[in-house]
Amino acid sequence: MRVRKLFNDVRGSAAVEFAVAVPVLIVMIWGIFQVAMVLQAQAGIQQALGEGARLATIFDTTTNARPTNTQISNKIVNAKFGMRNGTWHTPTIDTTNEAGSGYIVINVQYDVPTNFLVFSGPTITLSESKRVYIQKA
Repeated sequence: MRVRKLFNDVRGSAAVEFAVAVPVLIVMIWGIFQVAMVLQAQAGIQQALGEGARLATIFDTTTNARPTNTQISNKIVNAKFGMRNGTWHTPTIDTTNEAGSGYIVINVQYDVPTNFLVFSGPTITLSESKRVYIQKA
């Protein structure tokens, strides 16, 4: 008789459901924030790459020269945003096609580690490249 009465008692069931659901909800919300941080880093990479590409297209007609690769790389590094806990790699500038086809290729890379509270997620490598046509002397 007492066992049947115990199974029919629903007092405290809401607290048990809450205790089960809240940790799952918190982990899901934390995961959404992790994805948002990756997307913000991607936007920061694209912004920085665009700034570097704009600088690379400048051609000084008085000196017949474009900005140096170091100046372009510094512009990219100074324009980046949204990078918090990852690893930023030095931008690479490929000038092998500069003389022939008249363009350079700028590459940037950023590694974003993810953390989902209860386990470490994968490290996501974000990389972007842009072909920049430049004026020949």
